[in-house]
Amino acid sequence: MSSETDEPVIGQARRRPRSRVNDPERTRTDILAVATEEFAAHGLSGARVDAIAERTRTSKRMIYYYFGGKEGLYLAVLERAYSEIRALEASIDLDALDPEAAIRALVETTFDYDETHPDFVRLVGIENIHRAEHIAASAVIRELNVTIIGAITAILRRGQAAGRFRAGIDPIDLHMLISAFCFFRVANRHTFGAIFAVDLAEPATRERHRRLIGDAVIRYLAAG
Repeated sequence: MSSETDEPVIGQARRRPRSRVNDPERTRTDILAVATEEFAAHGLSGARVDAIAERTRTSKRMIYYYFGGKEGLYLAVLERAYSEIRALEASIDLDALDPEAAIRALVETTFDYDETHPDFVRLVGIENIHRAEHIAASAVIRELNVTIIGAITAILRRGQAAGRFRAGIDPIDLHMLISAFCFFRVANRHTFGAIFAVDLAEPATRERHRRLIGDAVIRYLAAG
């Protein structure tokens, strides 16, 4: 549970620029962006709403107005994070690609997103510490993540119909296979690097791994 009360603190409101009063959507977006960094850096219990308010030049009371409390803000951050990766995947015209190219496009999109959004990786790790209690309560996140399984299922069916993918592939298993490698590289970058004296952020290593996971997944799916 949060270490901060969910009640707004009277008297802590700061003077806000007029533009924010007239643009509540921008204020909300700014709060979510800063809150993402705060929760990723300090976790749910360690993050401070006061710090988020100060960085966004708003008030704690305004944050509670938009999100209902610290845990409501944390859930909104999670929903925003998942919506971004799902929207990116949805922007790919997978139907225009042959099955292998479509799978590789999804692999590379996941790889690149995790590489460039370490805060997302940290947030997922933090939510696992909380046994996914916030995600489990979010209908938004459940609905968002149905889309990626539907996309993978459609690609698998096309590949199987063309005789290029073998039968019996579970789309959730395939999603986990892709996610696991891409996620691990970011989540365990420092420990893995220290143990094996390898820099996973080094461009040549990163590009080799990007190809490796795509090749591995295609070979796993290949018929015959």
